[in-house]
Amino acid sequence: MNKRTLIIAEAGVNHNGDIDIAKRLIEVAKMSGADIVKFQTAKLSSVVSKNAKMAKYQKENIGQDKSQKEMLSKLLLPFSDFYILADYCKSLGIEFLSTPFDIESIHFLNELQNLWKIPSGEITNYPYLVEIAKTGKAIIMSTGMSTMQEVEDALQILENNGAGEITLLHCTTSYPTKMQDVNLRAMLALKDRFKCNVGYSDHTKGVEVPIAAVAMGATVIEKHFTLDSNMTGPDHKASLNPDELKGLVSSIRNIELALGNGNKIPTEIEKANIMVARKSIIAACDIKKGEVLTESNITTKRPGDGINPMKWHDVIGTKAIRNFSEDDLIEV
Repeated sequence: MNKRTLIIAEAGVNHNGDIDIAKRLIEVAKMSGADIVKFQTAKLSSVVSKNAKMAKYQKENIGQDKSQKEMLSKLLLPFSDFYILADYCKSLGIEFLSTPFDIESIHFLNELQNLWKIPSGEITNYPYLVEIAKTGKAIIMSTGMSTMQEVEDALQILENNGAGEITLLHCTTSYPTKMQDVNLRAMLALKDRFKCNVGYSDHTKGVEVPIAAVAMGATVIEKHFTLDSNMTGPDHKASLNPDELKGLVSSIRNIELALGNGNKIPTEIEKANIMVARKSIIAACDIKKGEVLTESNITTKRPGDGINPMKWHDVIGTKAIRNFSEDDLIEV
């Protein structure tokens, strides 16, 4: 049986700084069948300086050009709200997770979750990586914008400082990501190079790519979702609506079933169809007892409950053991 894919419904900052919207996002994630609903936690003063500018996609998605600090000030929730959200997740039966973006947030979240999600932007943040590793918990790390060497350097830091099991997510840091920029085979390159579990954090529109990633062996899928992709904010346009998220989860679970165990053997339902679909060696015309069986008087037709045609040369040249009428199953 295939290992179940861990599906992370990424709420991120799509709550737009409103805890009631955050709660509705948790409800949507639970109804979709996702395993985890993930948010983002940050202390604004520790994450960006006043000089940090918005990315091009952020300007386009928001429709404004302001500093990152101005943008994030309207999107971040206070630490106190995450206690409420973690409790709400527990009450609904879905795992809570939030990505920390600074060391203070790591310390805060350490008591609320049993797993870490490191975002692509922190993969070169040495003190951040050390602090997360020291907790000893399992880590899922996105690798957007990274070279293989940068991934290797980050892994070494994490492993040298006591990190738990590490899963790497291939990712393209662009919202939304164009299909030609996905490079999904890079996920397999990560698996081959680092001999670890891999997955995919998706920023494309639609669900085709994460479904393909599961078929290629992803053990974790992360996908942004929102209540409404027309809401104002940097990530809404690259996010699934509630129905799409539910469809993604359902499709992934179907793919898991379809992948099977890899053993090439007939299924039980196929066994029942063998007689119907396969052929047997039969009489091509009336044959008298003692007559030599040749390619002129025998042939192959359905059903498949007689002599297997693969024994053709074992039958050719033998004598008929009785009279056969046309279409009778040949016996030897």
